[in-house]
Amino acid sequence: MATYKELLSQIEHLKNAAEEARQAEVAAGIAEIRQRMAELGITVDDLSGGKRMLRRRVAAPSGVVKYRNPQTGQTWSGKGRTPGWIREADDRNAFLVG
Repeated sequence: MATYKELLSQIEHLKNAAEEARQAEVAAGIAEIRQRMAELGITVDDLSGGKRMLRRRVAAPSGVVKYRNPQTGQTWSGKGRTPGWIREADDRNAFLVG
């Protein structure tokens, strides 16, 4: 039976071997893809639908909470589409925060 240190050594060896095998398979896969692209005349632009990928803008914060539903805790900034829980209210001031 192997000792704890021997098992740890084997684990480390197997991790290294697995990483080397992964890198070799990735390199072979990339080479195969490049070969097929060259054979078919495919470009990177073709893969992206002819459009370069642009970074998307991060959405701006929706705003400061102005109204809160005391029953559910849902909030609304007072901008955009009016939520159902406040749409039917006779007096929106009852939902004002602070």
